[in-house]
Parts: sequence; structure tokens; C-alpha cells
Amino acid sequence: MSGALPPRERVASFAVLGLAAFTTTREAGSYGFTDDAPVGEVNDRWFALLRATGGRLASAHQVHGARVAVHQPGWDGWLRVDSADGHATAHHDTALVVTIADCVPVFIGHPKGPAALLHAGWRGVAAGVLDAGIQVLKAMGCHPRDLIVHLGPAICGSCYEVGPDVYAQLMRRTVDRPATVDLRALLADQARLAGAKQVETSPWCTRCHRDRFFSHRAGDGGRQVAVIAPAS
Repeated sequence: MSGALPPRERVASFAVLGLAAFTTTREAGSYGFTDDAPVGEVNDRWFALLRATGGRLASAHQVHGARVAVHQPGWDGWLRVDSADGHATAHHDTALVVTIADCVPVFIGHPKGPAALLHAGWRGVAAGVLDAGIQVLKAMGCHPRDLIVHLGPAICGSCYEVGPDVYAQLMRRTVDRPATVDLRALLADQARLAGAKQVETSPWCTRCHRDRFFSHRAGDGGRQVAVIAPAS
């Protein structure tokens, strides 16, 4: 890596995989192009992240779906994929990045080297983005039981209230008024059902701890990024 990584919350379990996995904090500034942050400043943060993670970085225009882009070696710079909510690679020379502000960053790694990073909001959870990521890694020769799945900083179940229609799609039962949903608990259940044995959940809620993270539900326009990158 060349340059300092931004202020971040680390995923300690990925160090044994030879990977630096983390979510940036509010102190790092916004990486979103949808808020009031000057575009030049946001671009500067992205290019600083590109340099700090080795010069090869993949992000996407996220659409709250289940498409996972697979990245091969042979290119350099900042690749921005159209319409995807996940990234996967079998090579430790590419930084995978998703933007978040309450949605769940899902870090998935395997001792053989392949890794995936997913952006999971309620639509992505309902669409099966986690299973899509695991299926991509299975195609790379990874058995689900050997995966490390880490559910990063996101809005917690106590803070995330949804309407009856969304609740029914996620919980497979009906309510007649708004109710709370724990996206990370749902994702953890999905990961275990797929065969993962090591499933971790970050203690951080983006809305409860909006002094540390940006939160869309709390009215923030900013975005942090979740990253899986080659370890230095």
C-alpha cells in the first residue's frame, strides 16, 4: 500500500487471511456523491483510498439488488461497475469497496484467498445478495463452512423501523403497523443456513452512534465506505 488508510473500524478476523477489511468512520469524511460535500473533496478521498490500497480499486453504482461483480487481474486504477451491489475476487491485488450509510456491509473471506464484499439494504436482503455472494465464492472453490462472514456497522434492529409491506417481504409474516427489523440478524441467519460457521456482527449501530458514522435514517447525506484490500 502507498499512503495512509483513512480513520476506520477494522475487521480483526480478516487479518489472518492477509486482508485489510474495514469501514471508514465519520472522521474520514464522506465518500458519497449525493450529499453537500464538494465533488472535488469526495474525489480526493476516493483517489487517496486508491493509492492507500495498492492502486487497483473496484466500486459500483449500487442499486439495492443482488448482482455481484467478479474481478479478475490485469487492470489498474479505479473501476466503477454499473448496477451491482457486491464484488468478489480470487486475487489479493484488488480493493473491493461499497458505500453505506445504514445498509449492512457484508465482508466474506476464505482462507484460500477469495473474498467478497456486499452492500445489503432491505431490498438486497430480500433479493438474496448474501446467497449470491456465497455462490460466487463457491464457484471459486470455497466451501461455505470455511468462510468468515462479518456483518459490519449498520443500523440496528431497535432503530430500523419499516412499513408493513417491507416487513412482510423480510419476515414472511404480516403486521398492521410499522415494525422494527434487524437486517444483520436476518443476514446472520442466511449465512448460517448457507453453511457458514464463523459469522460475526459488529457492535456498532450507525444511527445510535452517528457521532462516529453517517446515518441516512438520522438525516445525514454523507456516506462511509466498507473496504476489503490487500494487507500491507
